[in-house]
Amino acid sequence: MNTRLFQNLTSTALIALIFLCLAWEAWLAPLRPGGSWMTLKAVFLLAPLFGILRGKRYTYKWLSLFIQFYLLEGLTRATSDQGLSQWLATGETILALLVFIGTVLFLRSTRVSAIKKPASD
Repeated sequence: MNTRLFQNLTSTALIALIFLCLAWEAWLAPLRPGGSWMTLKAVFLLAPLFGILRGKRYTYKWLSLFIQFYLLEGLTRATSDQGLSQWLATGETILALLVFIGTVLFLRSTRVSAIKKPASD
């Protein structure tokens, strides 16, 4: 199928999410002036990056669960924050959703289908 397309989608969205999290919490709209410890949320996204770039199914499997924390944070802050932070949270939500969709589609396209043999009597 389109395995390479799904891998590219996931990789691109994950890298963009890493940069968004860093820029958001360090310079654009940090929780505290001068930056905050929330920049560490970008570091956690580095853990699956190389597995995603190499197309490792196991990494895609656990990333599909892990990315939901970023989706949850994005949705929460998009509905509770104001101004630039609200727009950045919306961006985080969209990117996390793209990562999730990309991982699920990649896993579906690389699934080994079991061949059902007819039962012999």
